[in-house]
Amino acid sequence: MPQKPPAPSFEDLLDSAQTHALHLELRDAYAVGEEREVYDTFLRNGSVPADDSDYWSGWLPLVKRTVARGVTVRRARIISEPVTDYIRFEHAITDANLRAGEQVRWLPRRRASTLALPGNDFWLIDDQVVRFNVFSGDGEAQEPDHTEDPQAIKLCTEAFRSVWDLAIPHTDYRI
Repeated sequence: MPQKPPAPSFEDLLDSAQTHALHLELRDAYAVGEEREVYDTFLRNGSVPADDSDYWSGWLPLVKRTVARGVTVRRARIISEPVTDYIRFEHAITDANLRAGEQVRWLPRRRASTLALPGNDFWLIDDQVVRFNVFSGDGEAQEPDHTEDPQAIKLCTEAFRSVWDLAIPHTDYRI
């Protein structure tokens, strides 16, 4: 049986997008290694990294150039309330995502009970490919997966639209 190729990188995904890039986040905490120092600083004093900091050096320029090509970039987060410290951190840094051109909404988990959702966070590009971000139980990133399977794309498309329709825009969501 042939080996499945690795999942495309975020850069490759966004560079390939023609109309939209949709991201659904389902976890209340992540343990992403490159965020540890910035997250710990936030917990100590509430400060967030500046848009021109090393923390954002790869992501914000990528989003800006994607949006500049006319691609809509939307992110929806399903969160438990009261929120975790990690969600407080994400909420605090989201203004940078907005300045780069992302649209971000928050959906309290209680309001998501009747939605059909995939088991993992994902990026959906132009309703053509899904990249699943897979995490261990303690929030560590694992090897991502991807598919062009029409059923998986349909599930993710419908899930994202359902979440987006119910979610609260970032500027209106209060922690």
